[in-house]
Amino acid sequence: MRKNILITGASSGLGEGMAREFAARGRNLALCARRTDRLEALRSELLAKHPDLHISVRALDVNEHEQVFEVFEAFAKDLGSLDRIIINAGIGVGKRIGTGNFATNAKTAQTNFVAAVAQCEAAVGILRKQGQGHLVTISSMSAMRGLPKHLTVYAATKAGLATLTEGIRAELMNTPIKVSTIYPGYIHTELNAGGEEPAFRRGLRDGLSCAGEGD
Repeated sequence: MRKNILITGASSGLGEGMAREFAARGRNLALCARRTDRLEALRSELLAKHPDLHISVRALDVNEHEQVFEVFEAFAKDLGSLDRIIINAGIGVGKRIGTGNFATNAKTAQTNFVAAVAQCEAAVGILRKQGQGHLVTISSMSAMRGLPKHLTVYAATKAGLATLTEGIRAELMNTPIKVSTIYPGYIHTELNAGGEEPAFRRGLRDGLSCAGEGD
């Protein structure tokens, strides 16, 4: 039976890349993001290459928490079930702490952590109801230690997400529900275009690698 995979933040970057990879492997997709024009273009592209797939797209701003639950449930209904739910949506904006940019850092914290809590809550609720499935969260190698400059809050949110996922994994141990955390290294996407990355790049060159359960 063909697997059904939900990906948040699927309009660009890692989300868009994962959608292409999973489509090539013959997976049905549930794709959501704020930019529906990008989602529709991606859907058309993937169906042109893989016309036998079921690809559903919906608008989602993960900071609209009620909408998260509505969209996830709608996708589960569209596809009949969700075998894997990938919590990928996030932002990379940030400012040095103590420089008068609290609003920017608060937005990163809200989007990368609080909204992730809502997504995990909605996802695990569906997986519990189904009695099976796989929750995947996209953290970052920056979660491994506190980072300076514009990455301070971003790193903290990714560490929080990793710890949240670890707790969920412990809660669901010995059940048919699998839980994985992925720690990508530096990837050049729209999220970090134009940002300062030297410290992060140096860390990656020191041998940091990503971990997670494959498809």
